[in-house]
Amino acid sequence: MPSEIVKLADFSRIRYAQCWEDADVLLQGLAIQPDDVCLSIGSAGDNTLALLACSPKRVIAVDFNPAQIACLALRVAAFRVLSHGELLAFLGSKLATGGERRAFYGRCRGLLDEAVRQFWDGQERAIAQGFARVGKFERYLTTFRKYVLPLIGDRTTREHFLQNHPQSVREAFYQTHWNHWRWRLLFRLFFSRPLLGRWGRDPQFFRYGEGAISQHLLQRTEYALTQLNPAENPYLQWILTGYHPQALPFALRPENFDPIRDHLNRLEWHNSALEDFLSQNPHLSINRYNLSNIFEYMSPDNSQKLLQQIIQQSPPGSRLLYWNLFVPRCRPDSLAADLRPLSDLANTLFQQDKAFFYQALVIEEKVP
Repeated sequence: MPSEIVKLADFSRIRYAQCWEDADVLLQGLAIQPDDVCLSIGSAGDNTLALLACSPKRVIAVDFNPAQIACLALRVAAFRVLSHGELLAFLGSKLATGGERRAFYGRCRGLLDEAVRQFWDGQERAIAQGFARVGKFERYLTTFRKYVLPLIGDRTTREHFLQNHPQSVREAFYQTHWNHWRWRLLFRLFFSRPLLGRWGRDPQFFRYGEGAISQHLLQRTEYALTQLNPAENPYLQWILTGYHPQALPFALRPENFDPIRDHLNRLEWHNSALEDFLSQNPHLSINRYNLSNIFEYMSPDNSQKLLQQIIQQSPPGSRLLYWNLFVPRCRPDSLAADLRPLSDLANTLFQQDKAFFYQALVIEEKVP
């Protein structure tokens, strides 16, 4: 059962150079134990690496896009040979020169296999920029930061969001200084389905989408700027500044650097669709799944087929965690005897989710 979206969109380039899902939420939701075998959608690699900090028995990353596998492989090499500060500079989370980043790549290069090395050897400009900045989605957000945000508020106004203010101050500032007609108009235009589909993601990613995309994103952005604390939000800070001035995602925090590096030998990755990987490894038992938002790229029938595959290869008590962005997906009633939703946990964690643009967080557990 090949992945449905592979037939519809181009996956020869980096779509996401960093993970836009909150690993703090992911790890709390999965509650990984030392004997667990984890399967993770590879994406850019950050959240796959975050799983290692919990010291599981094994972490298996799968992604059908070879460019995303290259992102994960280069992150692994960087964790092996760079210091924590060098890692942040190499990725682009902190400022550095292009020459410094090329030198960091030179130290990592020998640890890459031939295919990954050839890929990055042809991406000299991306390396110099900080390779966590060069995905299609990150470039789209860079355009938003450079050309749209200055039309809405000056630098001082934007920097106010990064300061550690009480919620009441954040709410009042947003309504008084930011929530004007230009903000609402430009935001809705820039994050409309046509522009976001063409320049930020892919039109086929909205194949099963429902509702007004830009209005949902506008509401969730207001939530992130007022109800959540932007001073503690690495995803929002990157959108506003282009790096991580104060807050870091889980995998990049200094206290998690050594736990991740110490367990890199438990990580493997496969350039494969999840459906194909499961079919080719029918006897592999997996009990923790980081599934990103893959179900929104599938029809309801194909989503159910994949869930059935997962159920067959998972012992009782296994957990699945995934997000809904624009497409509502969860286990269908036909699988109620096999999977039960952990709705209270999911709702609690969703309210804390610093990667704020999603519609829902889904956590499901295989019934004993």
